[in-house]
Amino acid sequence: MDDIILKATNISKQYRLGLIGTGTLGNDLKRWWSKVRGKEDPFLKIGDTNDRSTKGESEYVWALKDINFEVKRGEVLGIIGKNGAGKSTLLKILSRVTSPTTGEIKTKGRIASLLEVGTGFHPELTGKENIYLNGAILGMTKSEISSKIDEIVEFSGCERYIDTPVKRYSSGMRVRLAFAVAAHLEPDILIVDEVLAVGDAEFQKKAIGKMQDISKGDGRTVLFVSHNMAAVKSLCTRVMLLDNGTVDAVGYTEDMISYYLKKFRNEEVSKELSTRTDREGNGKLKFESYWFENANEEKVQLIQSGSSYKMVVELKNNSDVNLHSIRVSVGIDDDHARRITIFSNDLTNQEISFAPQETKLIKIYVPVIPFQAGMYHFTLFASEDQNISDWVINAGSFEVENGDFFNTGRIIQNNQGHILIKHEFH
Repeated sequence: MDDIILKATNISKQYRLGLIGTGTLGNDLKRWWSKVRGKEDPFLKIGDTNDRSTKGESEYVWALKDINFEVKRGEVLGIIGKNGAGKSTLLKILSRVTSPTTGEIKTKGRIASLLEVGTGFHPELTGKENIYLNGAILGMTKSEISSKIDEIVEFSGCERYIDTPVKRYSSGMRVRLAFAVAAHLEPDILIVDEVLAVGDAEFQKKAIGKMQDISKGDGRTVLFVSHNMAAVKSLCTRVMLLDNGTVDAVGYTEDMISYYLKKFRNEEVSKELSTRTDREGNGKLKFESYWFENANEEKVQLIQSGSSYKMVVELKNNSDVNLHSIRVSVGIDDDHARRITIFSNDLTNQEISFAPQETKLIKIYVPVIPFQAGMYHFTLFASEDQNISDWVINAGSFEVENGDFFNTGRIIQNNQGHILIKHEFH
């Protein structure tokens, strides 16, 4: 038991929908008095499971219910699950940002958390001042922080702006600095949420390498939440899968990733895109449907490698105003959740705009499908004026069959890699 650095026992978190507190000051005082005397909360009612896709009968909901797990020193625990599964709520409880409704958490040592962009940063203070502020919050002395500050600044890549107020930083710069602080101030437990996805590819690779060094080299513990299964696979030694606020399974990383992909992809792809509730964004734009067309503009279920196709996405403006600066992206993943490529009008520099309440068919033309045979999955993303409007992870899937990619009369049969590239020998 000595190597157990974190233990969660019967952790549950209940929220009341629509209102704060019990509804009256008198009832809030009764709840407080029961807590002081060590009694059970008299207003701890039976609540619905945290399933956003169904309409509940109760005004209470369990964001988490009876969560039990242990983490050993030096272990990297991945926490995965679809949107609304309770991942971020659990991390906030572990980070002491919020308290559990029931249960207890026992930890050994210092905890550093990176939950949201700029968490713990004061916007009016400079980057350097925020480093000292965060270190002090973690319980470090000024001399300890000073001995690490050059390393932190270099890792963050924000040296030029380190004496500039953080309110003038981009979201990516804030993430870089926040992660550098959390990782270098020697926490015993480092908690990292999906926030790293805000950073660019180079920084994500750098951050994952640092987390590996923290766990393997320094023997510290990392809790890592991500939808990026490739990052989870490369970093985590064990994975816990959450589903509707409960622990669905815990096990070896590859086994859990395979189980997760098989379970939830089959479940979500079977739903109509317009009725999917596991989506994020302000809702101004909403993906309604999608399909694929061949060169003859016929709808198809199967795509042949080497042929030309169109992906058609139906997107609706739900607002009563004109929308400009629209970005639409389609991220293509293989069957192991590894990102293969991305289609985006931001990359092709093509303008998309919407009139009030307008519905458009966005057509993405691919002259030559370069994928080898297999199943592929895609994520849909739409933003307006840099604000996320609709984001549906694992929005759908498509199957590619072998074809005459090189126009030689030979069907490519062997799956060696994922991408085929036109080429010649001279």
